[in-house]
Amino acid sequence: MSTHILAAEHGDIAETVLLPGDPLRAKYIAENFLDNPRCYSSVRNMLGFTGTYKGVPVSVQGTGMGMPSMGIYSYELIHEYKCRNLIRVGTAGAFLESLDIGDVIVAVGASTDSNFAHTYNLKGIYAPTAGYELLCRVRDASRETGIPFKAGNVVSCDVFYEHDPNWWQSWADVGIMAVEMEAAALYMNAAVAGVNALAIMTVSDNFVTNEKATADEREKKFTDMMKLALETAVK
Repeated sequence: MSTHILAAEHGDIAETVLLPGDPLRAKYIAENFLDNPRCYSSVRNMLGFTGTYKGVPVSVQGTGMGMPSMGIYSYELIHEYKCRNLIRVGTAGAFLESLDIGDVIVAVGASTDSNFAHTYNLKGIYAPTAGYELLCRVRDASRETGIPFKAGNVVSCDVFYEHDPNWWQSWADVGIMAVEMEAAALYMNAAVAGVNALAIMTVSDNFVTNEKATADEREKKFTDMMKLALETAVK
């Protein structure tokens, strides 16, 4: 039996799954880090693979860009394929001058300008956060690998090209360290289902310094984030 989007067979996907937005990043991770990777889905070219890392089954599934897309893939992974540890690996734009291109950040919380939470019929503003278990595991993985990260709040936004060039400043003023487009949806779906979620990202550009990574760097060269995510996955 397969679902509407993933169209994978039950049992094809591991309990722990890495979630890059870019399907080519999923392919890169599978081919360069997993043993015996097998592609279980290529529907809409959103590639998914399962292999092993240090003997532990791990999947890696592309999710596309934005909260609606992440919402669909994470929902099916959680509810149809019984995934219990979901780790986003992607890129983020920094709001702090102290964050350099290539720095790894971990989203303890994910603020958002999206209306994604309306589906839960809440009576206030929900603050989606990472799973504590995975936060502890990424801390331990960082200590063991020597790969540092900076933790804090990010904002998951619906719009990539904002009309106001200074839109980000108000978020920076309240301590948001970076912007991305998926973590809040992942954290909400995971929280409602009672599973673990974490977003580990690499800084690809900086709103203060105007530095930017190349497309090739985004796809292939942010390997510290990938290694840290995999070490977290198998703890």
